[in-house]
Amino acid sequence: MPIYVWAFAVAMIVSLLVMPAVIFFAEKTGAMDAPNARKVHKKPVPRIGGLGIYAGFMAAIIFFAAHFNLNDELINETVGLVLSGSLIVALGLVDDYKNLPAKLKLLGQIGAAAVLVLGFGVRIDFVTDPFGDYIYLEWFAIPATMFWLVGLTNTVNLIDGLDGLAAGVAAIASFTILLIALEQNFILVAVITAAIAGASVGFLKYNFHPAKIFMGDTGSMFLGFMLAGISVTGAVKSVATIALIVPIFALGLPILDTTFAIVRRVRGGVPIFKPDKGHLHHRLLSVGFTQCQAVLLMYVISALFGLSAIALTAVSRQIAALILLVVITAIIYGVRKLGIARPAN
Repeated sequence: MPIYVWAFAVAMIVSLLVMPAVIFFAEKTGAMDAPNARKVHKKPVPRIGGLGIYAGFMAAIIFFAAHFNLNDELINETVGLVLSGSLIVALGLVDDYKNLPAKLKLLGQIGAAAVLVLGFGVRIDFVTDPFGDYIYLEWFAIPATMFWLVGLTNTVNLIDGLDGLAAGVAAIASFTILLIALEQNFILVAVITAAIAGASVGFLKYNFHPAKIFMGDTGSMFLGFMLAGISVTGAVKSVATIALIVPIFALGLPILDTTFAIVRRVRGGVPIFKPDKGHLHHRLLSVGFTQCQAVLLMYVISALFGLSAIALTAVSRQIAALILLVVITAIIYGVRKLGIARPAN
């Protein structure tokens, strides 16, 4: 059985097995998410499920490290990714218990990103445009990489609003990058994304509606950070950035939802970190979708983004341009139909 399949299986099984203990621990220590006017659940729910996701991921990485020899560069990047991801988990755990101010949480995210970028040299040195030309970022490489890491960490965090939504979207994005990595024979990338996918799928048993536990910031920030990090490691630069648009497509749904949240809040004259009920999942609920229907629809949208990302790596420039045109047209139609760029009430 391929090593990436083992990584998926180990992560999923460990995530499944440890979740009851995480639920028990959350209840005993008061890590509970209380309902309020913005949230859709009606009673307190444990909210540190990210610990189970992290445990599953780490189990898969340890299993992989014991069975696969890495060169020095890949060891450096993998250690950096795991260490900085662990810092994000610690930050999220503190936030789930203490509800840190947004600015302090952002500072912690920047610190974790700095560990990966400055401490381990993982950065976006170049990207390729849709026409195959290289664009070297030079002095802009460090701030661009930091922005990508912190930005994507928060996009997954912001989309975590319905049972099973963030975990499912992260799993779909992971499968997308996994398939592209396998196509290019980058086994390390495949293993890490398989571990993320497996841990997310295992968590879904306890998180799909009605959720027994939420991932909390512990999980959502970890998933966002790891997906952002794997897309800028040395190995995946020639995979996920075959075209500049590919990693954005793979993670298209949370990126778009966050982008329109910022537009909506700026237009409404409120701080961009102020929560609202204007996210896509809120809009779907307001027009009559149930929680399960809204989540499943967003899974389909994420899968279509993922298929588009995969297609962009394998088709001609003309077909790629057509795919981009169709996706942009669909986005514009959906935004206007649901009004997710308008200020929320």
